[in-house]
Amino acid sequence: MQKRSKHIPENTLPAGTREGIYIARTSFNGLPNTKEVERSHRDNGHLFILQEQGTTHIEIDFQIHHIEASSIIYINPSQIHRLIAFENATTSSWIITNENLHPEYINILDSLTPVNALTLTAETLSIISETASLCIKLAERKHEKLFDAILKESCNTLVALVISQYLAQAKTTDSFSRFEVITKAFKLALEHHFTTVKSPTAYAKQLNISTPYLNECVKNTTGHSVSYQIQQRVVLEAKRLLFHSNRSVKEIAVELGYDDYSYFTRLFVKTTGMTPLSFRSKNFD
Repeated sequence: MQKRSKHIPENTLPAGTREGIYIARTSFNGLPNTKEVERSHRDNGHLFILQEQGTTHIEIDFQIHHIEASSIIYINPSQIHRLIAFENATTSSWIITNENLHPEYINILDSLTPVNALTLTAETLSIISETASLCIKLAERKHEKLFDAILKESCNTLVALVISQYLAQAKTTDSFSRFEVITKAFKLALEHHFTTVKSPTAYAKQLNISTPYLNECVKNTTGHSVSYQIQQRVVLEAKRLLFHSNRSVKEIAVELGYDDYSYFTRLFVKTTGMTPLSFRSKNFD
């Protein structure tokens, strides 16, 4: 049985990492070789895993993913994950902290979260893999006078390549493009303010549109209302805290912006079909 602490575990970049950027290519078969990645945790940066060969089994926010070659997956710093096992896997992975990513890339990545593994064509895999190889070589050239800038810009190029692949999967139908733009803006605002802002009207006001139009955009794009999206985001964070920390339900309710403990419990039951304590017991036993 895992031991829970007051806070969700967070892995930081290895000692000696320059500029908040870590990148490496590794081969594994079997179980992970460190407890830090085997336990459920968050990273203090944006994580990308390029599956070049074999399969990686990983759990992300209570969902098991089997990442098979050739594919890429992005994991946001807010997402809790753990590595389960590898099958003859070769991966290139990199972690980049917020201060090293171009701001526009951070906004796009936040609007994409969460994502599934994205299958890559042989040509695209080759391009991203070769770029990762170059970044790994550059990371080793610490004697360069502009080493930090070279490493940062090269890895931002790598991230841009991955983002472009995810964006290419988005809908491009003209009649829905405006809906998608507004929905992405709403989701970005929600990610930043879900603990303090619970009203669809407040989000519509932030975006300078009417509440009915915001609902129309979000429902057409996602199939669900704005209220549903707000509740789902709150409950996801509640699940993370219930399972990965030892905070009381009342403490979690307050942290998520609910002074009324009973209301928070009713919302959780409505969304999940069980009480917060039942969820904690069911998933921790």
